[in-house]
Amino acid sequence: MISALGLLKERRFLPLFVTQFLGAFNDNLFKTAMVLFATYQVFNDPALEQHFNALATGLAILPFFLLSALSGQLADTFDKSRIIRIVKTVEIFIMVFGAAGLLAAKAGYTSVGIGMMLGAVLMLGTHSTFFGPIKYAILPQHLQDEEVLGGTGLVEAATYLSILAGTILAGYVAVEVAAGLVVIVALIGWFAGRMVPPAPRMGPKLKINYNPFTSSWRLISATMHIPRLFLAICAISFFWTIGSVLIIIFPALVKNVLTADEQVASLTIAVFSVGVAIGSVAINAMLKGKVSARYSPVAVLAMAVCVVAFSFEARGFTPAPTGTLYGVGDFLTHPQSLVVMATLLAIAITGGIFVVPLYAFLTTTVTKDQTARTVAANNVVNSGAMTIGSIAVIVITGLGVTPENMLLLVAAMCVASAWLAQKLHRACD
Repeated sequence: MISALGLLKERRFLPLFVTQFLGAFNDNLFKTAMVLFATYQVFNDPALEQHFNALATGLAILPFFLLSALSGQLADTFDKSRIIRIVKTVEIFIMVFGAAGLLAAKAGYTSVGIGMMLGAVLMLGTHSTFFGPIKYAILPQHLQDEEVLGGTGLVEAATYLSILAGTILAGYVAVEVAAGLVVIVALIGWFAGRMVPPAPRMGPKLKINYNPFTSSWRLISATMHIPRLFLAICAISFFWTIGSVLIIIFPALVKNVLTADEQVASLTIAVFSVGVAIGSVAINAMLKGKVSARYSPVAVLAMAVCVVAFSFEARGFTPAPTGTLYGVGDFLTHPQSLVVMATLLAIAITGGIFVVPLYAFLTTTVTKDQTARTVAANNVVNSGAMTIGSIAVIVITGLGVTPENMLLLVAAMCVASAWLAQKLHRACD
């Protein structure tokens, strides 16, 4: 068996790792550049900022809900490496369109630019829908059984490190530079995707159902009757609902509660990404390669405690003078900032420890010819849960609930996730 990090030397893993990293980096560079531009340069109202972020999040999630069943069927029917090459080709055209939207908005054509940017977000969601099942389902096909947890952890860590890189960069480069970079990275990702080894169909060819509603229902029905999959998918869905709420409220919370600029907003998301990456790698060492939910309940309960602490830290944070925002230097020298950032890092580490073993359950519980459809079923349920979370944020914001109070709702969802993870642990370990 090769160690988890040793997989990075293997052609059966490295090209997928690089392709996944570049895709997630590009996705987050574009989305973060768009959100920060809208939050700090277009809107000047906390409610409008959160509504825009919720709309963008909802558009990114919608394709997962409608098309995950189709993507899973295709991935279990055709060579997964061939689908990767097609998806990476389409990404180039999406990024050209999105970059044009950024430039149009910057040039003063705000309505047209925002419409194009949101359209690009919808298309990027579609892109991710077809790539998502493959990045996990291909692992059992290319890796040994005892390497799957380590490979899953590395893929998850790569996702969040790419979020880190894309988020930081978006906060520091001009909109025009971001527009050029997303096209260049898409081209590099296309070359990396061509290096992924073949991963042909493992079982019989499927009769593909193209109806998004009946195919989704049949896919979920065929998966959720397995107790460990049902519990894993429900726990992951709670986790991503939590994630969707945090993603929506964070930019507005940083601007209006921590009174900091877009570079600080970028930094806080980056810290969160580093934390999830640390947790994703650490759990493999803690479990020594065994797929188990042993640490998931306590991890997500610890996450809930940290979220509550973060809520109270935000309430007591000393704001910048009226009409000004803290820059990175001023924020980092603020006497309360280190505690805020350390708490945020702890939230992310515990989240990574919680979720990685659950994804490993998805790909090791079923046969290799069903893994993509299992991940796709998970994506359908996850996207539905995240959509509910996005709508809830809009409704709760409309009722006057502030971001720091909304964090308490996140903590309550962590408790529900812990209960599900504990049931999974008892059922399987």
